[in-house]
Amino acid sequence: MNVSLATSSLAAASQATPGLAPASRLAAPQISFADALGSAVNQVESVQSTAQSAAMDLLANGKGDVHSVALASQRAELSLELFQQVRNKLVQAYQEIMKMPM
Repeated sequence: MNVSLATSSLAAASQATPGLAPASRLAAPQISFADALGSAVNQVESVQSTAQSAAMDLLANGKGDVHSVALASQRAELSLELFQQVRNKLVQAYQEIMKMPM
């Protein structure tokens, strides 16, 4: 969930063509919702596996240090918590839409 990359891309696009309207400035690639969600899940899994391998290397082989393992563990925990919050908001939005009268 790389927010800085999206922010920098948005800033670069807005500076590249100052005379155009905001909607026409950004030619965003068409990514499906399923692809975006799958990418987010894969990224969370990747961060967690990195933290797990760092911990296993430290415990089994003595490679690395405690600080890097703690940072990797915190990074994995925060990415999972962020993903859970996004999921909760999506479920909440879906439930609100389903309550709307047709």
